[in-house]
Amino acid sequence: MTKQLIFFRHGKSDWNVGNGRDRDRPVADRGIVAAKTMGKLLAAAGKVPDLAITSSAVRARTTLEIAVDAGDWACPMAVTDDLYEASVGQVLEVIHQVPDQHRSLMLVGHEPTWSEAVDYLGGGAVRMPTAAMACLEFEVVTWSQVEAGRGTLLWLLPPRLFT
Repeated sequence: MTKQLIFFRHGKSDWNVGNGRDRDRPVADRGIVAAKTMGKLLAAAGKVPDLAITSSAVRARTTLEIAVDAGDWACPMAVTDDLYEASVGQVLEVIHQVPDQHRSLMLVGHEPTWSEAVDYLGGGAVRMPTAAMACLEFEVVTWSQVEAGRGTLLWLLPPRLFT
């Protein structure tokens, strides 16, 4: 039995809009285009997750919503504060709470945590540019078995390859 975990970094954010709070920064036009591209790409590849959980930051939530709409995904979505400014340990806690009937999970969030998490879980040192996706596979039965070094990096897709 395997589980697949997709890390999706939010699209490029707009530093010139908002009330100055990091959490409230919106996605820039370039980020919108990239999120649409990645949403369509994942759907075309047949890799839409069974569940998507996003950071509560505006740019992360918006990136997921745009990707879902563009790719016409049919997966449940959840929003959590636990992925905003999270450590790798906090990300692992979120993963461990996922119901085991889900075979594939997408987490939408931020750097540097996404690159650190991919490396920690076994995917090796990567750099996650905005709107990139990295997929790790785990030979586990339950999400609580996902631990350091147990994953295999299947793919890393930066949007610039497709736009």
